[in-house]
Amino acid sequence: MNDIKTGIVNKITITVEPSMLAVNVGSGTLEVLATPTVAALMERAACELIQPYLPEGITTVGTMITINHLSSTPLGAEVTAEAKLTDTADRKYTFELTARDNAGVIATGKHERFTVKSERFTEKTNSKLINKGNNKI
Repeated sequence: MNDIKTGIVNKITITVEPSMLAVNVGSGTLEVLATPTVAALMERAACELIQPYLPEGITTVGTMITINHLSSTPLGAEVTAEAKLTDTADRKYTFELTARDNAGVIATGKHERFTVKSERFTEKTNSKLINKGNNKI
């Protein structure tokens, strides 16, 4: 994990499909790229940026994301999300996020991820499923 340098960047480009629209995601009534879809795309760019630098059995989980969705994007448009690593501190990684379509910037934001041991994290999460008779908590 010591080989990770701030300033590294990852970009992901997608074409807006019907399943990504606000009306289909449940975040609005219009046929435009949904804000949750933009957030997920930018988070994916950050996740994919950091993962190759981590040892086997270690991954990252998102703990904070803030975005400003500045412009709408139609069905069929190409969108590129970019994550830039801006800070590292122990297990915490901070990213600057940008998303663009062919007309320009559509969203900006910040994101934090923390490293976790994959197996231990999954076990701890699954331990929340406590069976008490027929009720699962």
